[in-house]
Amino acid sequence: MSEVRLHQMYAGLGEHLLNVKTLPYLLPLVGPDFGAVGGASKLRAIVGALLTYGLIVSVLMVVTCAATWAIGSSNGSWQTASKGKVGLFVALGGAVLTGGALVWANWLLDVGATL
Repeated sequence: MSEVRLHQMYAGLGEHLLNVKTLPYLLPLVGPDFGAVGGASKLRAIVGALLTYGLIVSVLMVVTCAATWAIGSSNGSWQTASKGKVGLFVALGGAVLTGGALVWANWLLDVGATL
């Protein structure tokens, strides 16, 4: 379609929208809000404390599940050993995700401060 035909099709549809003349005056009003991450240090401390508790619980679960797996295997209880093994892998995955969440939260806060 030609440019003239498109202009005729959409004539009158965008009259209420911004035009090119008003755009330079509105550009200073558009931008990131630097005050939005004002409490980043407090948020970083809270997230760090919560994730520390998460890592402590994950380590305790690793120890408990490893002991359950070992005791179940030594007594010949394959059900207990398999539950301990599954619990151990879930606890290890939780520890990895919790540690990764701290790194991710710190990265997001750093990126937010530079925008």
